[in-house]
Amino acid sequence: MDRMSALKDKLKADLTASLKSRDEVRLRTIRMALAAVNVEEVAGKEARELSDDEIIKVLTKEAKKRREAAEAFSNAGRAEQAQAELDEQAVLEEYLPAQLSDEELVQLVDAAIAEVGASGPQAMGQVMKAVNPKVAGRAEGGRVAATVRARLAAG
Repeated sequence: MDRMSALKDKLKADLTASLKSRDEVRLRTIRMALAAVNVEEVAGKEARELSDDEIIKVLTKEAKKRREAAEAFSNAGRAEQAQAELDEQAVLEEYLPAQLSDEELVQLVDAAIAEVGASGPQAMGQVMKAVNPKVAGRAEGGRVAATVRARLAAG
């Protein structure tokens, strides 16, 4: 384990900066993100350094947890906790690649459908397998699946 990923370096530098500036939300969120990365690094048979892509997957998962928790809190009428979760999600999203617009996602899905020569809903798995690497962290899985389903149905 020699060289840390650039993203992990940035997280650690930002942790120090938020500690100095006493930015509580940022500090709490980055600590949690680094903890999640560390847990992932020691998961499995042996400890390893995560690549930037793997760290992005961890951060995407954490951002999704925040979004779901915010939704649950707001449905329960707990606006303050919901806002805290949304604040954390916003900090996490600064470290994630920009999300694809609906148009960009449709273009990628259409290209994948053409690539595998798919037609009909039964080809969903093939298309998902082709499109997922191209999307990688830039759109949530559920959103990708819904777009693939819609495009195959329209096809």
